[in-house]
Amino acid sequence: MRYTGPRNKIARRENLDLGLKTSGSKAHASLFKKLNIKPGQHGAGRGKRRRKDTEHAKQLREKQKLAYMFGVTESKLKQYFKTASRKKGNTAIHLGELLERRLDNVVYRLGYTPTRAAARQLVNHGHVNVNESIVSIASYQVRNGEKIEFAKKETREIPYIAEFQSQTDAIIPEWLTAKKTSGTITSTPDNSIISQQINLRLVIEFYSR
Repeated sequence: MRYTGPRNKIARRENLDLGLKTSGSKAHASLFKKLNIKPGQHGAGRGKRRRKDTEHAKQLREKQKLAYMFGVTESKLKQYFKTASRKKGNTAIHLGELLERRLDNVVYRLGYTPTRAAARQLVNHGHVNVNESIVSIASYQVRNGEKIEFAKKETREIPYIAEFQSQTDAIIPEWLTAKKTSGTITSTPDNSIISQQINLRLVIEFYSR
């Protein structure tokens, strides 16, 4: 089941911005002020030492962070791991590629929406085209060369999307080519962005037990 609870609570617990809040929003600013304060920790309690995690606990936390970041369920993440482990080569690299190729993630990486959750909602509601055909499956695996764009011009005029795009100069990954109204995967997605926040090796170890 996908987590639908307080998103700031997740980020504070992990002391890491997982991209769950719109950049520049009041909620995002509030999160940054509290990132070093664990949920339920106030006043004198902040100075208390935290118990050292076991290796299993570290693996579990990295797995959970990855699921939170991409907004996928535990069963879906496990399915991605099984698919990745059947491929030749580095399982962690394959796992990262499967997640990066998700349609909702590609829409987010192209800078069309402020969060993956917003991108997933647009996809689910039929607002996104793949090669000029509506695809409403957020987990759809985008292939190299497929053209991603909003299904209707009106989608770009949705207030929060129009405001976000007018204020944001998105940093697009090297494996994507973005134009004003469309985008394309031009090379194999890598783990360079994910690995800045998630230790995929620990995720692989968790599922390999």
